[in-house]
Amino acid sequence: MSNFEELSKAVIAGQEQKVKELTQLSINEGVDPLSIINDGLIQGMNVVGQRFKVGDMFVPEVLMSARAMSAGVAMVKPLLLDGQMTSKGTVVIGTVKGDLHDIGKNLVGMMLESSGYQVIDMGVDTASEEFIAAVKENKAQVLGLSALLTTTMLSMKDTIEALKEEGIRNDVKVLIGGAPISQTFADEIGADGFAPDAASATELVGRLIG
Repeated sequence: MSNFEELSKAVIAGQEQKVKELTQLSINEGVDPLSIINDGLIQGMNVVGQRFKVGDMFVPEVLMSARAMSAGVAMVKPLLLDGQMTSKGTVVIGTVKGDLHDIGKNLVGMMLESSGYQVIDMGVDTASEEFIAAVKENKAQVLGLSALLTTTMLSMKDTIEALKEEGIRNDVKVLIGGAPISQTFADEIGADGFAPDAASATELVGRLIG
């Protein structure tokens, strides 16, 4: 079995220590750093994403896998030449004002990062003006808004309205997600898309800016 296969399996199993050991082994053997990331670490995370989507893996396991993958990527990153890990695009994500839930958002961020996007995570309880400042500053192509409470869903509409007022609504795709969110609500507030889970969110980002 190749190192890449072992590395993927360790990521899928969420074995952070093993991922670190195998990553170090590949580095010692002079394996191309980009291959370690793409063919080993990300390959494993792709499987995790698929399993999560069909309900074969659950949030705690996905978080363990994402942590294991991140640990491997962190070891390899210093070996990459500047610009070698080309970003597919920049995504600003955050949980809207008044809402402190972040597990779903964190998963989306990890999945997007593992798929090659640059992710700017604004954290929780984020006001519209903070989102707008981040979109402008990072020239983001996508803004991902998360809400878990029905009472905070309307903050998503406020943020979209604020983007319009700033004249940058057409420059950025707005995705929304969270337990109470539906495609109907996305259509109502004029969002570009809705994703029920992290794997779907990553696919949707790819479709919107691919």
